[in-house]
Amino acid sequence: MTTSDTPQRQVLVTDFDGTITRRDFFWLVVEAFAPAHLEEHWQKYKEKRITHFEALAGIFDKLEASEEAMNALLDRADPDPEMKTWLGRLDRAGWDVVVVSAGCAWYIERILARIGVSLPIHSNPGTFTPGGGLHMRLPTESPYFSPEVGIDKAAVVRHYQKAGYIVAFAGDGFPDADAARMVPAELRFARADLATVLTSERLAFRPFERWGEVAAGVLERLTDRSRNRIH
Repeated sequence: MTTSDTPQRQVLVTDFDGTITRRDFFWLVVEAFAPAHLEEHWQKYKEKRITHFEALAGIFDKLEASEEAMNALLDRADPDPEMKTWLGRLDRAGWDVVVVSAGCAWYIERILARIGVSLPIHSNPGTFTPGGGLHMRLPTESPYFSPEVGIDKAAVVRHYQKAGYIVAFAGDGFPDADAARMVPAELRFARADLATVLTSERLAFRPFERWGEVAAGVLERLTDRSRNRIH
């Protein structure tokens, strides 16, 4: 087989909170527990006295939640219920899927496991102690390490592009903007704050509400219908 006969590798790099899930785990925590020092940490972050990671880690670290209460939150995150089916379709079409997140791998792994899904995850490691908080640490060993948020999502996209992959990206937040800018418009999926950023910059993207729409869009990326749906 010649090189020209070999299909180009493809990967969907996807955010987790608000992208794979409908509910952001951080806001579920805030609503359920009103963590101590919440306002203090976010004020320091807004004033650039601490990083995004330090703010999030400081808030999670103060949780006084039982294991039962945390499990209840995991159940409320609302990941796309059809994700496992979509992953099968993507796999058959030659697409890998990688999760990138400025959140914590502790809850990401558990939420995905609840729907029977296991994926490569680039996020901040963490451990939960009942009554003692969710303790995050920076992934300094990661090739995509960022001292600001933990994982540099743009670095993940860049890695796959340099390796010759066709890369799609999906996200919903301000920290997703750099990664989203790096991929072609027909493979750029956005909602919420990320959609606002891209719209303000007049960058085309494909809107979505559930992760399954991202998977469907990736699978139909070369069709005329796909092009016509770009905003």
